[in-house]
Amino acid sequence: MALFGEIKKPFTYDILREGEEIVLLIDLEQYPHAPSLEDDPVCMSRTVDIIAEAGIVTKIVFTQKRNYEYDYSQTIMVQEIAKLYSQLTKRRDLVGYGNLLSDPNCIRWAAQWYASIQNITADLLKRDPIGAYVELKRTARDERIKIDKSVDQTYISSAKKYISVLNYLMSLMEKTKLIEAAKQYLSGYKLGERSVYRRIFTPDIRPDFMFTKLMSTYPADGEEIDSYEIDKNTEVTIFKLPDNVQYLYHLMPPEFKLSEEKYEILDTARKIMSEHKPTRQEFIEPDRMRQVFYNIGSDLIDELVNYRNLKITSAEIDEMTKILVRYTVGFGLIEVLLQDERVQDITINSPLGETPMFIVHQDYADCRTNIVPTTPEADSWASKLRLISGRPLDEANPILDTELSIPGANSRIAVVAPPLNPSGLAFAFRRHRDKPWTLPLFMQNKMLNPLAAGILSFLIDGSRSLLIAGTRSAGKTSLLGAVLVELMRKYRVITIEDTLELPTNSLRKLGYNIQSLKVAAALSKGTSEVPADEGIRTTLRMGDSALIIGEIRSKEALALYEAMRVGALANVVAGTIHGDSPYGVFDRVVNDLQVPRTSFKATDVIVVVNPIRSADGLHRWRRVTQITEVRKHWEQDPLVEKGFVDLMKYDSKKDELEPSEELIDGDSEILKAIAGNVKEWAGNWDAVWDNIMLRANTKKTLLDYANKTNNLALLEADFVIQCNDQFHKISEQIREEIGTLDSKRIFFEWNEWLKRHVKKMDFHSKM
Repeated sequence: MALFGEIKKPFTYDILREGEEIVLLIDLEQYPHAPSLEDDPVCMSRTVDIIAEAGIVTKIVFTQKRNYEYDYSQTIMVQEIAKLYSQLTKRRDLVGYGNLLSDPNCIRWAAQWYASIQNITADLLKRDPIGAYVELKRTARDERIKIDKSVDQTYISSAKKYISVLNYLMSLMEKTKLIEAAKQYLSGYKLGERSVYRRIFTPDIRPDFMFTKLMSTYPADGEEIDSYEIDKNTEVTIFKLPDNVQYLYHLMPPEFKLSEEKYEILDTARKIMSEHKPTRQEFIEPDRMRQVFYNIGSDLIDELVNYRNLKITSAEIDEMTKILVRYTVGFGLIEVLLQDERVQDITINSPLGETPMFIVHQDYADCRTNIVPTTPEADSWASKLRLISGRPLDEANPILDTELSIPGANSRIAVVAPPLNPSGLAFAFRRHRDKPWTLPLFMQNKMLNPLAAGILSFLIDGSRSLLIAGTRSAGKTSLLGAVLVELMRKYRVITIEDTLELPTNSLRKLGYNIQSLKVAAALSKGTSEVPADEGIRTTLRMGDSALIIGEIRSKEALALYEAMRVGALANVVAGTIHGDSPYGVFDRVVNDLQVPRTSFKATDVIVVVNPIRSADGLHRWRRVTQITEVRKHWEQDPLVEKGFVDLMKYDSKKDELEPSEELIDGDSEILKAIAGNVKEWAGNWDAVWDNIMLRANTKKTLLDYANKTNNLALLEADFVIQCNDQFHKISEQIREEIGTLDSKRIFFEWNEWLKRHVKKMDFHSKM
């Protein structure tokens, strides 16, 4: 099987223009060694020759099975040496050559001196410019020693002229960035020893089948503070850097650890598979498309392996096929990052190719990565996202909001293109947890405490309307997903989102009667999608359902409050909205989104989630900071007229939500309204409080069991839903037996069920 393209001689080159970049692409496919400016004097010498011939470039790329890319700061160093080389070889008279050769007093030594200078400026300067500088210094020093020992005035006079030439050459070299950077390492320098170059030149290395660059070497001055594996072949190392408050998230995926034979097979397979361009229809079912490409890729790689008589196991072929799919129909290293459950956000800024990706890590907050995306890769991502979403991304529509589902992760994506972003494409990926969040999981992370979880459970069962408010990345959608998990599975649920983020598919698999609706994004134009407000009004014609709104952004707010007022309160209505306080929510809903004040009163409870920062500003944690009920007696301003009453508020010293005096005293109109619809609780605050505490205790007990048995799977949605089901079944059973909701008996029966079930799970796990 022939390889694609014509076989080129080593050091054949092309000049490519990528935006403002002028890229020198040097073909070393047939070169017998790994190409390297820092290790290989031949590569250094030939590259100087090429730049002297080609002119100005801003990036050097050696292409082999991997691409070795030297950025602008490194390229300019070689560029200056090439310019100096051209100057010295074309105009020798500038450095006094002519004076040495024509002076009859120098004739005895001129040939030797000329040969020495020629060797330094025409040969050593190209392959070892640092060595050339050191050799000039040492030669000048040796000549001074000879002058001090000599009594021959003719020699002394001639040697001084020779030293002046050497000094002039050194002064030219000292103006270059390479010599300036190398000076601190020159003590004891030996010609031919290239360790200094390794301190200065560090290429980004990537396989030929990839566009994204990865800085694979560890930072020389970095302090390793953590390391873990995403899977058995992908390593993550976290470094603290001395000159930066950001941590470095260093990723080493399997595609950077393959043998040359595997690289060649993958590159050949990619070229073959790239001839097929997936259609919009194929992207509608991405899981099926991936499986088809996986099957084709696996067969192709197997055929290439057999053709070359290589010994590669089926597990290795599987790994290579997954890599191939990532770099054909997938999203490359983005997919590897999204498979890290500790990564929460990924941002890619323009212009591409100059800056690394940045992430938000659950343990180390804002980090920069060792991954540098390029323009070709970004263009490919944008095209795929257009196909997946069916939404435009062009000059007339420079904003694209959509979602991405890949094996092991889901993500919300925002893309910004010209003219809104004049320097190219920029991306923001918000990673969603693989499984739905639950209230016990949030308790484990200290986002809320058992009492807060008990109140939320009580409110949800009481069919109240909730708005979950907070700033960006505060965890609003995650908490809304946990609210969904608290709904009893007997109720029908309708979700409305412009970008699918809620865990509807997971909940559907867990037995929920759930219908997901997707509506047009607030900033979208030119799509066939239904506007959000029409989508909300449609739900009113779809029967009694809990209504969950992904995010309230625009005019759909009017429709939402219309739904809340005309009868949707037969069940829960909940959504998220940007706002850092209850009044901030009121201001946004009434003043920005133009919902009438009287309609805003349909809001029962506002739950505020916000990031809490450490005093040094380097750390942050997500916390529920307020649970506030909205009372109905006010007319103009709920803040002035005491329409907002906190049920719980965050205490920064205790790092915990604390109950308010109003809650402790039973002064909650919303909780009393729920109680008024339940015969056993009507007019009996103690019974209401008892039930809230019962719910809090069940959540706390589940958390304690999970930590005691080191089985955090107990906190996941599938088991939490079972616990909730049992809670309701046991409550109903005891109420039928004794005519009341006896909290002690309910908790005892539920706790016994939990212990039996956990033991059963442990038994099966040991089988």
